[in-house]
Amino acid sequence: MSPEPTTPARRRRIGWPQRVSSQVLLMQLAIATGVTVLATGLFLAPLSAQLDDQAMRRALAIAQTTASPEVAHDLRTSPPIPGGPVQREAERIRQATGAEYVVIMNMEGVRWSHTSPSEIGQVVSTDPSDALAGREVMEIDSGTLGRSARGKVPLRDTDGTITGAVSVGIEYDSVRDRLLAAIPGLLAYAGGALAAGALAAYLISRRLQRQTRDLAFSDISALLAEREAMLHGIREGVVALDAHGRIRLMNDEAQRLLHLDSSAKGLPLDHVLGPGRTTDVLAGRVTGEDLVTVRGHRVLIANRMPTDDGGAVATLRDRTELERLGRELDSTRGLIDALRAQDHEHANRMHTLLGLLELEMHEEAVDFVTEVVGVHRATAEQVTEKVHDPLLASLLVGKATVAAERGVSLRIAAGTLLPDRLVDPRGLVTIVGNLVDNAMDAAAGSADPRIEVELYAQDRTAVLRVADSGPGVPIEQREEIFTEGWTTKEPPAHGKRGLGLAMVRRLAERQGGTAEVQDADGGGAEFVVVLPEALSELNEPATAGEAR
Repeated sequence: MSPEPTTPARRRRIGWPQRVSSQVLLMQLAIATGVTVLATGLFLAPLSAQLDDQAMRRALAIAQTTASPEVAHDLRTSPPIPGGPVQREAERIRQATGAEYVVIMNMEGVRWSHTSPSEIGQVVSTDPSDALAGREVMEIDSGTLGRSARGKVPLRDTDGTITGAVSVGIEYDSVRDRLLAAIPGLLAYAGGALAAGALAAYLISRRLQRQTRDLAFSDISALLAEREAMLHGIREGVVALDAHGRIRLMNDEAQRLLHLDSSAKGLPLDHVLGPGRTTDVLAGRVTGEDLVTVRGHRVLIANRMPTDDGGAVATLRDRTELERLGRELDSTRGLIDALRAQDHEHANRMHTLLGLLELEMHEEAVDFVTEVVGVHRATAEQVTEKVHDPLLASLLVGKATVAAERGVSLRIAAGTLLPDRLVDPRGLVTIVGNLVDNAMDAAAGSADPRIEVELYAQDRTAVLRVADSGPGVPIEQREEIFTEGWTTKEPPAHGKRGLGLAMVRRLAERQGGTAEVQDADGGGAEFVVVLPEALSELNEPATAGEAR
């Protein structure tokens, strides 16, 4: 049986790292290394020329010091011999300055001094014509002693006549040694700078690693693509703000709901939206969850979440999409309450009518039916003439029927006049329904049970007043009654009480309004709710109308 072929172990390839921090670290190290090498090279490149120039200038300075009139006098008056005065002076200067040689020559180029005594009396190996012509020369050249940095000057007597020349050489090996000696120190400095750069690069990469959550560039690219798809695909408006309140990001739905365009990005929120509740909610000056605000003819639900960098992300939902279903549900509930309240009264009226017909009292039966229909019609017409919103008018008609069943008189105040321009009729229906229900419970046990409801508009502000003939609310409890769970009634077996007034205040505050309680005229309690921006402008259609 032949053995199965074995698969060679897969080699792990070492490639370019994927994480952002690792890539940035490698790039910074490469840049720091390159800059260090480049700076070292740029420093070393002119260093050799600088050392050469320093050596030649030093040789020239020694030559200028040597070329004195006394040496010129000795040159004329003594022969070119190893022990002559010129040789002795030249050797003294050479030994004192550390020069490689000090050569003094006459106009024919014959040496009067040299490091090697055997070269005295011989013609120099290099061309001295420039120096003999009166020019000073600096050069690097090779002679009998090898390569050296040289300085040549003319030798003049007391009257300035050129009698020869002085040539001084600095050993070139010493210049190269100085260059080589400077390299280790330079490399040490370069290594220290490279180490400091590497440490800084590492610290920066660690910080970047924390800020990027150790993600790769591909992950960041994918997250950006997913974010763009999510922002432009969801049906909620999203507005991102920086720490200074400027708009950093805004999706298509937010632009539609706020009536803005892409040019608003980067501008302050107060400048783009102007003063108002919407600006206060998005800027965080009004806090809470599911805050109701109005922008144009739209009712928006806003939530705001701060971010770690001091900014915030706000989400916006269009309330008008749910308005139609909410209105239908509220209408159905109101109709059910009204029908339940009329059930017993309708049965009694039918029994009365049946009795009149059986007694053949036909005229009395007609009068009875006319009276019953007329009272109901009068109540409905009274409400609809003063409250033009159909949802709110239907609620009040139904509540009047329920109140009559419980022996409570519900009246609409003479000052009531509310146009059909409510931005959020469902919220106002909830407020009115809760306050009227509480008023019926409070007035039911009084001597003259009654409720008075007043609704009127002041520009775009809606004001609601509900007064009852009940026992009233003590001063020390007028804030406590708006807390959740506070009640004077026995809780039902299936749930809890104390939610109605808390909901009233919460709904009012979400719309930037207030809910207060005070003493009513003639005794009892009077609740007053003020809702700013509850009505749309005269030239704008009401949101509820759109929902219908």
